[in-house]
Amino acid sequence: MTRTCITILFLLSTVISAAQNDPEAIGVLDRFSAAALAAPSVSMKFDAVSVDQLEGYTDTVPGSILLSGNSYRLDLADNIIWFNGETSWNYLPAEKEVTITRPDKGDDSFMSRPSSIFTLYREGYKSRLLEESSSNYVIDLYPEDLTSDLIRIRLTLSKPALNLKAAEYKNKNGLTITLHVKEYDLKQKPDPSSFTFQQTRYKGVEIIDMR
Repeated sequence: MTRTCITILFLLSTVISAAQNDPEAIGVLDRFSAAALAAPSVSMKFDAVSVDQLEGYTDTVPGSILLSGNSYRLDLADNIIWFNGETSWNYLPAEKEVTITRPDKGDDSFMSRPSSIFTLYREGYKSRLLEESSSNYVIDLYPEDLTSDLIRIRLTLSKPALNLKAAEYKNKNGLTITLHVKEYDLKQKPDPSSFTFQQTRYKGVEIIDMR
């Protein structure tokens, strides 16, 4: 799995992991979460923009994710991951290899139970409704663990649909990663095969089975 892919997975896993303190922020996040959980799937196309203030560089990685229950497919330029709720396939196009793993079912992380991102938002973070305009809510999330490398996460949700528009992840090491969501869709009804690696479509790929 590439470093970019790991970073984006972590960002997605914390997108709505908020906490207590601000009832208005929690109310908005409750509605956002309920809409996502009730939908047949959550589909996003995004640009992940990384800005490193210490190194002085900016990098943009386009991608997309399709999430349905405990299954998902994440597409990046150098990495594709399929997960069908039991088995994960991690494909690296440049190396022409796919690694097959089976995450621990007792693990509640995004990698093994992706739907958990919609139910973890009452633990681990403090929330604040920073801004409300006619078109958006802006909510800041702060980690309760003061030793965390994370400074805050800033979410922008549209009104009235509560679609995710942006998620900004700000780190103490000077790195800021922002997920700019270009398309957000709750209407797709994906076939289960969408979340499984189809070997017939990837000829000559080395398979590394680590189950």
